[in-house]
Amino acid sequence: MSDGSGWTEAFLEMMAVERAAARNTLTAYAKDLADAQGFLHARGLDLASAQAADIEAYFSFLGARGLAASTAARRRASLRQFYRFALGEGWRTDDPSRRVDAPKQGRPLPKTLSRAEVDALIAAAASIDGAQGLRLGCMVELLYASGLRVSELTALTLAALARDPAYLMVVGKGGKERLAPLNATARTAIKAYLAVRPQFLPKGDAANPWLFPSRGKARRLTPRRFAQLLDEAARTAGVDPARVSPHVLRHAFATHLLEGGADLRVLQTLLGHADIATTQIYTHVAGERLAEVVRTKHPLGKKP
Repeated sequence: MSDGSGWTEAFLEMMAVERAAARNTLTAYAKDLADAQGFLHARGLDLASAQAADIEAYFSFLGARGLAASTAARRRASLRQFYRFALGEGWRTDDPSRRVDAPKQGRPLPKTLSRAEVDALIAAAASIDGAQGLRLGCMVELLYASGLRVSELTALTLAALARDPAYLMVVGKGGKERLAPLNATARTAIKAYLAVRPQFLPKGDAANPWLFPSRGKARRLTPRRFAQLLDEAARTAGVDPARVSPHVLRHAFATHLLEGGADLRVLQTLLGHADIATTQIYTHVAGERLAEVVRTKHPLGKKP
């Protein structure tokens, strides 16, 4: 096989079948490799024929375009994975991406909310009249109580919650399953929502399997629509909508657990992180919050 595009197709197939990569991950890989292929094509090359100097030139080009270090790092990682695969398949005898140094970048701390802000957000969601308020309140409670990703939340089925379970079986990234706990408050919110769920069913779709059905093509509420509803709740709660998103609620879940003394390994399991290094970022967030409390609340930390 000598065609760069054929290599890309084989690589993406391997990632999907052997690594169980999620659709969004495969889309990102395809986009990154297509970007590199476009650059190389202008030089009369492709991914199959590129040499180390060409790959270095590509990354210099990315830097000149002013891309964020995180984006450049992701594209570098995509190319390295791709060329390691090509090397393993025997299509190349060298790895032209090996000499490229990673850009220096500080890992940004995740945004989070205080406990008071989360309480205000939950109250604002529940204050909406009727079924809309019960649904939004239920979704916010579920995210904050279990640390779900928004894609996991909107993919929940009615069957998963029909019997008032203490735990949810969640299918996360790469098809991996994990248990997500439900506290009493979240279970109460679910019961209240289930009583009005039929109001959200599309006409003639009584057998809709999704916990949060919708009249849209997907037959379920989309992450984008939920984010819009969350923005409205944030405004009502007096919290800057720019600081609020479904993922910020997941960050708040993790940060508040650590502040309460949760073990890092337990948190890793609850969040569904494959690598504990991903979970460790929350120790910095919790540490900063604790330092701020000392600065503002301790007698010696206050200005005279």
